[in-house]
Amino acid sequence: MSARAAEVLQGRGPRRGLARLTPFLGPAFIASVAYMDPGNFATNIQGGAQFGYLLLWVILGASLMAMLIQHLSASLGIATGRNLPELIRERWPKVAWPYWVQAELVAMATDLAEFLGASLAFQLLFGIPLIWGAVITAIVTFSLLTLQKRGFRPMELAIAAFVGVIAVAYLVQLVKSRPSLDALSGFIPRFDGPDSLYLAVGIIGATVMPHVIYLHSALTQNRIKTDNDEQKRKVARMSRTDLLIAMGLAALINMAMLAAAAATFHASGKTDVSDLTVAYKTLTPLLGGGAAIAFGLALLASGLSSSAVGTMAGQVVMQGLIRRSIPVWLRRSVTMLPAFAVILAGLNPTKTLILSQVILSFGIPFALVPLLIFTARRDLMGVLTTGRVVQVLGWAIASLIIGLNGYLLFQTFAG
Repeated sequence: MSARAAEVLQGRGPRRGLARLTPFLGPAFIASVAYMDPGNFATNIQGGAQFGYLLLWVILGASLMAMLIQHLSASLGIATGRNLPELIRERWPKVAWPYWVQAELVAMATDLAEFLGASLAFQLLFGIPLIWGAVITAIVTFSLLTLQKRGFRPMELAIAAFVGVIAVAYLVQLVKSRPSLDALSGFIPRFDGPDSLYLAVGIIGATVMPHVIYLHSALTQNRIKTDNDEQKRKVARMSRTDLLIAMGLAALINMAMLAAAAATFHASGKTDVSDLTVAYKTLTPLLGGGAAIAFGLALLASGLSSSAVGTMAGQVVMQGLIRRSIPVWLRRSVTMLPAFAVILAGLNPTKTLILSQVILSFGIPFALVPLLIFTARRDLMGVLTTGRVVQVLGWAIASLIIGLNGYLLFQTFAG
């Protein structure tokens, strides 16, 4: 714990302002990367191109649900000093190994999307073959992960910088695309046929990521040492502020993706743009090269940062569930193999990326259900036990997400 954080908890630090908040910022920014990864690019761009501003309300709703879920995960780490995988092993030891197997499969699907996104961005921006883009992605993410050896702050600052790149890139996109006031109508809940419902489910599926539910509890556990209940409440309040800033920014970026696609592609009649490569190439004649470069940079920052975060989550899951640890380079090598296989097989990166989002939906209940069970237990959470209203809301969100993802799976494989 930093000296400044200790001073704030003991009432000796600054009483207000950024100086009081800064020591507590960071975990939510790492978690927020999962909510604007390449999978979100694919679903948001397709949604905006095909249906205009219609599904903006879906992104807003999904982001609010994600805020509550990540709040519960962060609170679990603060209250117990343990992370979600550790508690699953401790409370349900018989399922620890099966839990780990499914979590590793989900981790591979996660890494597939993020790795392909970064590799594709290298190809679009610099014209290099996809396979060499994958090699560069591996090198850069390995370098990012070495920051963990210097403590939590360097990694948090690096991830925050990537989030900043994505935000600036999409600010450029918005300015160039000039969305109309019709965008406000996109916040009125409604659908336009079964295709819009299917895409809405895809947007939600790309928003709630199981690996980051595990990770957030690990990012907050023992990050700032607390000596009593009042200090736990203070850390939890600061964590909520961290969460509102980071996840609020992620929500705005996702809405900007869809709005820019609506104003650029849908408004010009190009409603069939669903491939990231096509989107990049179409931007130049419509908005100029600057917009296309901004899109490519945002995709690159998204892929690199989310790939590093996914590897961090994999470490947390393995150590927590089966008390095993392997070198980061080995974990990174194993989880990126599917991405290399897809590239070498010549499969369409965007279609494969979207399919990976469907696979991720299998992992959501395994992370979300125990989180809701544990955060409602006073013997675990103490003063940070979730209230009745939050519990009901949490289970309603879990039921909705699981049901919608089940529908997405059915539609995907039935079709």
